[in-house]
Amino acid sequence: MKTRLTERLGLKHPVLSAPMAFVAGGKLASAVTSAGGLGFIGGGYGDADWLDEQFSAAGNTSVGCGFITWSLANAPHLLDQILERKPPSIFLSFGDPMPFAAKIAEAGADLICQVQTVEGAKGAIDAGAGLIVAQGAEAGGHAGVRSTFPLVPEIADLLASHSPDTLLCAAGGVADGRGLAAALMLGADGVVVGSRFSACEEALVFPGWHDALLEANGDLTVQTSIVDIARKRDWPEPYKIRVLENNLISRWRNREREMREVQDEESAQYEDAARKGDTKNYGVIVGENVGVIDSIEPAAIVLERMIAEAEALLHNAPSFSNATNP
Repeated sequence: MKTRLTERLGLKHPVLSAPMAFVAGGKLASAVTSAGGLGFIGGGYGDADWLDEQFSAAGNTSVGCGFITWSLANAPHLLDQILERKPPSIFLSFGDPMPFAAKIAEAGADLICQVQTVEGAKGAIDAGAGLIVAQGAEAGGHAGVRSTFPLVPEIADLLASHSPDTLLCAAGGVADGRGLAAALMLGADGVVVGSRFSACEEALVFPGWHDALLEANGDLTVQTSIVDIARKRDWPEPYKIRVLENNLISRWRNREREMREVQDEESAQYEDAARKGDTKNYGVIVGENVGVIDSIEPAAIVLERMIAEAEALLHNAPSFSNATNP
């Protein structure tokens, strides 16, 4: 499957793995790259030793690295640490990329900016991003409020008129070939996949996480700030995290201010639940597409099936027009 994304980045498949904080380690990133996509290590909140460990786990495979931009601003030396490894791409999301854009360009890495609004896309263009990721609120983890289906074509139109050489990927809700085919029809050059790769054997997840994914459907996900309070992650507005509904969420819903008053106690309980695999009391991060995740497999199998499904759908696309125009 050839698109501008595969040609520009030298990929076999137009699929990037999302740099999910602490879930997307070197093993998962390497598996996605080896299968023909481009894998990313999730730099997350900035643990230098963890990043070194994960790049070592990736071996000689070409993998990128993603950062939470507002967090990177508090530890900018981490970008220098990663750029020394000559990654093909740096993926920034949730904040202004401009302070880091020049350094990334000077290092010869591609700048990828994930955005949640049209205004964010304009800022990414100004920062010189070669690839913009339009992320809808269906996504697992943190996101804004716009939905993928209308956001992607709106940003595609913006790029066509203002920055036609800038590539576009869709993120949020893509878990199989149907999502990939739909994204291409919406004007994207490829997709960024998170939740589906979190349900792979190579993902770094807490005990019980995968079982919880297989038992859930999209109705059971919510966007909330409760998990971030429990984890002591001070996320700015308007971003909230999408997780599975559970006892932790129901216990503190609409009581976030009270929760902050006992944050230390709640944080200790959260960490204990995560260690024990108590999925009712820690945040199982996943998108609305959880309902179509029905297996835990190697990332390569997931990716190859996604491509085969998308190719079949796109090959059969003329049948729809023929049905209406005999």
